[in-house]
Amino acid sequence: MIPKIAGWKKNRVSELTEIFNRDGSFGVIDVAGVPASNMISMRTDLRDRMTITMAKKSLIRLAWSDAGKPAEELEKLLEGADQPCVVHSDGMNAFEIFNELSKTRQGRAAKEGEKFPEDVTIPAGPTEFGPGPIVGEFNAVGIPAKIDKGKVAIQRETTFNKGDEISADLGIMLAKLGINPIEIGLILTGVVEDGYVFEASELDLDVEGLTSDIILGVSSTFNLACNISWFSPITLPTLISKASGESLSVAIEAGIINEKTASLLLSRVNNRALALAGQLDSSALDEEIVASLGAASESTSAQTSVEAESKQESEEDSEEEEAEEEESGGFGGLGDLFG
Repeated sequence: MIPKIAGWKKNRVSELTEIFNRDGSFGVIDVAGVPASNMISMRTDLRDRMTITMAKKSLIRLAWSDAGKPAEELEKLLEGADQPCVVHSDGMNAFEIFNELSKTRQGRAAKEGEKFPEDVTIPAGPTEFGPGPIVGEFNAVGIPAKIDKGKVAIQRETTFNKGDEISADLGIMLAKLGINPIEIGLILTGVVEDGYVFEASELDLDVEGLTSDIILGVSSTFNLACNISWFSPITLPTLISKASGESLSVAIEAGIINEKTASLLLSRVNNRALALAGQLDSSALDEEIVASLGAASESTSAQTSVEAESKQESEEDSEEEEAEEEESGGFGGLGDLFG
């Protein structure tokens, strides 16, 4: 007798096949241990960026095969998922999907029989707990503790290894220390994009650090290209500007007169002429030069006056402070009373 296949299973396979035939990126997430209320909230928040479809592994495999995709691609993604969901996005790449799903991760207290997903280390040192039976409770679960300066202190650093089973008492004591080792959320196992399989570990990038490194690399490359005069559409404007500035400086030093250097050269000549005139007797100068020298002299005198006033005020302040110190220095403490 041929077993009858439930209608909902056929519908789910058809739905998944249609998803797998779309363009974009496909991923698998593990939602084991996520409460239903949390799951609904997470799916709602992500609805406009990706679709999330829950199904058994067998149905996902059937739909993947019906879509004509290589089985080995999917198997890599299903290996790490106890309760899988299929994720699809046609507007986000693998790294963006990982980044969005990472925001749903949160820790919770461990329950009896669960295993540590990663190594958990409890540092040595004081805790917030006062003396009491809790010292024995810590020691009973393998966390050495004692009373130190009126507080319960962990005697030495203690590590629980990945894969170790968690007892009920250990889970309670870890929670008291603020350690929630069980991670829940939409945990991505990997993404298939354009025929390439990205595992979750490959997608976990320091985006801010990477951006900073790229900016630094581009800046350093640009500076190097300009220093060695490497011509390109990017460096050309800077190189032309640099060459223009340097050629202007050379032209001025060489006394070459043109429409760009004339005003600068005239200003330099005028300043030198006034400096020379200042060394001559006023009777040898015409009124215009005398007036120019007078204006320059007044400007210099005003500046000198301001500096002098500032110096005088500073000296007066210093004298006042010394006087105050002398007035307050008449009594040197008990030593003065007794000679």
